[in-house]
Amino acid sequence: MTLLENILSPQDLIGLSDAELKNLAGELRNRILETVSKNGGHLASNLGIVETTLAIHRVFNNPEDQIVFDVGHQCYTHKLLTGRQQVFSSLRQWNGISGFTNRKESDKDAFGAGHSGTSISAALGLAMANQLDGKENYVIAVVGDGSFTNGMIYEALNNCNKKNLRLIIILNDNEMSISENVGGLSNYLSKIRNSQNYFNLKHQTQSLLHKIPTIGDGLIEGTRKLKKHIKKRVVAENFFEHLGLDYLGPVDGCDLKKLESVLSEAKSKTNCCLVHVHTVKGKGYVHAEEHPEMYHSSGPFDQVKGIEKKASEDSFSAQFGKIMVAAANADDSICAITAAMTGGTGLDHFSLTHPRRFYDVGIAEEHAVTFAAGLSANGKTPVCAIYSTFVQRVYDQLIHDAAIQKLPLIMALDRCGLVPGDGITHQGIYDCSYLSTIPGIEIYSPETYDEMKQSFATCFEAPKLAIIRYPKGAQQQYDRSGFNLCGEFCYQDFDDTGRNQGDPEIVMVTYGRITKNVYEAVQLLKANHRIRLIKLIQVYPLNSEKILSLIGQPRLVYVLEEGIRSGGIGEKLAAAIAQHDGCKPDTIRIRAIEDPLMEQGDLAALDGYCGFLPPQIAAEIAEISKAK
Repeated sequence: MTLLENILSPQDLIGLSDAELKNLAGELRNRILETVSKNGGHLASNLGIVETTLAIHRVFNNPEDQIVFDVGHQCYTHKLLTGRQQVFSSLRQWNGISGFTNRKESDKDAFGAGHSGTSISAALGLAMANQLDGKENYVIAVVGDGSFTNGMIYEALNNCNKKNLRLIIILNDNEMSISENVGGLSNYLSKIRNSQNYFNLKHQTQSLLHKIPTIGDGLIEGTRKLKKHIKKRVVAENFFEHLGLDYLGPVDGCDLKKLESVLSEAKSKTNCCLVHVHTVKGKGYVHAEEHPEMYHSSGPFDQVKGIEKKASEDSFSAQFGKIMVAAANADDSICAITAAMTGGTGLDHFSLTHPRRFYDVGIAEEHAVTFAAGLSANGKTPVCAIYSTFVQRVYDQLIHDAAIQKLPLIMALDRCGLVPGDGITHQGIYDCSYLSTIPGIEIYSPETYDEMKQSFATCFEAPKLAIIRYPKGAQQQYDRSGFNLCGEFCYQDFDDTGRNQGDPEIVMVTYGRITKNVYEAVQLLKANHRIRLIKLIQVYPLNSEKILSLIGQPRLVYVLEEGIRSGGIGEKLAAAIAQHDGCKPDTIRIRAIEDPLMEQGDLAALDGYCGFLPPQIAAEIAEISKAK
């Protein structure tokens, strides 16, 4: 039996020898690597934080002492140490455990976090609630350095200078977020890391003094007072100390004994204390150490070979990158902005070919959009590339800084629709619903690369506030040759009934990636029904007159949408039909996402849960038709 198999709770870590702890750290890394190579997941950050997590669980008493991870994907060691190793193989799988902290999953997960920058605010709230209740438990916020580029962190830090607050912030500094860290804060943390020799000397001195019988502890206290006196005169306070926080570090994040010593010292502070830990992303797996950006979040891969770079990946993200480079070559006003997602959004090549017009602002989506609006105000053509889930953060900026001032900018939304693996916090299913409320906005949802190119061309030719949304991965493969293009949409008629031709009995309306599922459902239905399939390309505002005239007066209008139902495109189309004299179907049915709080799984599992699989679609339509 391995050491890890004997760890059923953090209490089982107490009493382990230094050698056993070192072996346990190796077993944890092997288990994480084995699971992520099969299931996909966030590897590099989790390999880097093994010893830090071990130290936290040995010094503190979880769940009484609460731990908040930022972002929650660096919690794999925490999960393995808190009773979930038996189900760890189900990581990120349907009906398995989440790849992020999840309050529903365990009382050891104090707070969920899928988006950066939330931890210190949440931890401060937990700590203040403890204080109000008279509890003496600690709250520990484990914050990646990438999250420190998010403005919410500083809003929270500004409120942490409370006395007798049992809040400890661990800055996990691995010099990476998703893309390489950027900006002044990254440079500042680098300078602090270079001061590590002072911190090492202080702890070595205390360790030596502690070994002196009788007088050792008194000498430690005396040198501590002398150190504070000298430091005030010789060493400038750092940023965190100016905010009223105690600061310890930097400390080697792979040195378990030193980590435990520093965390124990942090517990003795009467103020909120920040512990600066320097870790190595990908620690222990050479491929991840050499290319941490490739192992931030990955699909399954061969452990021996590692992730193999592909010469030209076929995906919407890659196509977006090509579109941007070509457009910028022809128009020197075009600028690209991303929020720590250079590689993920496909902008790598753009950043090299047009470096003066490329801006990675760090994990600062709100800043990215207002910055883009400023570029627009002075005549530039900004394209802001952000994942759909993170665009939830910029609703105010899009209204206040762009729409109200009628400033054109293009939002390129990646990972739209259902997103496999990452689960509840990363689904791109809300954007059409809430973004369509913004005055003057246009939303495009291309299903093919050609439609994507045309959507961008339209927005470049006539500047506007526009959203171009597309899913993760490649375009779906099926026969599109029968579609008739009508500008903002296209359609195709199907009739294998053998009856006399007539108007369609069923009109199906959809958009985006899910069109393939609808097309395949049509193949199951067309022997018994005359069907018209309409695929929207511009989904908002709808060209109601043209679309409604094409819908006509069928027995059934069936709208399928890979997004939430409430406020979605389906409801907008149903409202337009209700107010139109010439379009009077017998029945309107909307198949959209009714329960958006779904957990992780692969795309087939998520489609099945939502009723989006072709046989499910066909069965629902057949049932409705039978009732008629």
